[in-house]
Amino acid sequence: MADPTSSPPAIAPHRDVLEELNKSAPLSEKLRYTHSVLKQRHDFLDRIAVAVHDSQTDLLKTFIYSGGPDTMLSNYECPLGQAGSLREIVQTGQPRVVNDLSIFAAGRHEHTRRIAAGGFGSSYTMPMYLNGIFFGFVFFNSYRTGCFRPEVMHDLDLFGHLVSLMVIGGLTTFRTMLATLRAARNITSSRDLETGAHLDRMAHYARLIAVALAESHRFDDEFIEHIFLFSPLHDIGKIGVPDHILRKPSRLTPEEFEIMKSHVAKGRQIIDAILQDFGLDSIRHAEIMRNIASYHHEAVDGTGYPNGLSGASIPIEARIIAVADIFDALTSRRPYKSSWSNDEALAMLRELAGLKLDPECVEALIRNRAAIETIQAQFKEEVFS
Repeated sequence: MADPTSSPPAIAPHRDVLEELNKSAPLSEKLRYTHSVLKQRHDFLDRIAVAVHDSQTDLLKTFIYSGGPDTMLSNYECPLGQAGSLREIVQTGQPRVVNDLSIFAAGRHEHTRRIAAGGFGSSYTMPMYLNGIFFGFVFFNSYRTGCFRPEVMHDLDLFGHLVSLMVIGGLTTFRTMLATLRAARNITSSRDLETGAHLDRMAHYARLIAVALAESHRFDDEFIEHIFLFSPLHDIGKIGVPDHILRKPSRLTPEEFEIMKSHVAKGRQIIDAILQDFGLDSIRHAEIMRNIASYHHEAVDGTGYPNGLSGASIPIEARIIAVADIFDALTSRRPYKSSWSNDEALAMLRELAGLKLDPECVEALIRNRAAIETIQAQFKEEVFS
């Protein structure tokens, strides 16, 4: 029998219980694994979820979750300014424990009603920060009441910061890469007639369409957020198109159009190179970026380029971007054209549905007229000199 007072061996094998986090996997899978480890210590913990904040629009958006009803708070966003209790957490910078969620039973805000509908009894909410800037929330939920006692909070604080670092690290790596690409693109902003406001609007239109299709296509929030992040890079390859073609105010000749079409291949090459430089080429969601750059000029009737793909053979993210991009191009004023009204542009999308554009994506945008107008008010058209 071993002597309990003896010293441990100088060298002993040990298994890291969080070693799975070292592997290349989507953040949602890493969160589920983290939850499984934590649940072994605290079996009352039924769900961990993360929401991220968009500082441009003040929108708080659901992002990833580890368990519980997947319809409770999926594909959901709300202005942080309208979520009083969550806004208070940000203002104080302090996390919040609610050991009996029934106190919010009379709450009228939608996210409060959804939490109640999920049947949760208690929660712990931790704000996430990046260099002092609010980034979002980590939520720990239990179906039981009175679970978040002082003796368990040490573990939850540690794991909460682990989740926060994991999410912030994953997203900021992509955002840093995107900033690099945008910086390269902005160098050519004086020659490319697509403005920053256009890119912001179309990214939000793309997210609007993706959210509307989420139920029928089984999109999770992680997929939707990456469509939103990557959509502004659809035409990054135009960096390599000569000025006399890129800025030509009249119709391109067939020869010039062939050169213009090369921006798709150039864009894919740029994205592949940047992904490799950032060590992200094997990340699953990087394929969304590649597909957006490669296939956003394909047409559902097979007449697009570069590969003449048709229908469902065109990745859904590229079909979404095509609708968002064309709608904003139609409704934007340029030196060579006047802006179309929303009615005119939406009517044109309907004409193109089934020919150039995916009908389902078109209808998803049309059904969200009020949200379109909100986006246009937030990201107003820039005035050209």
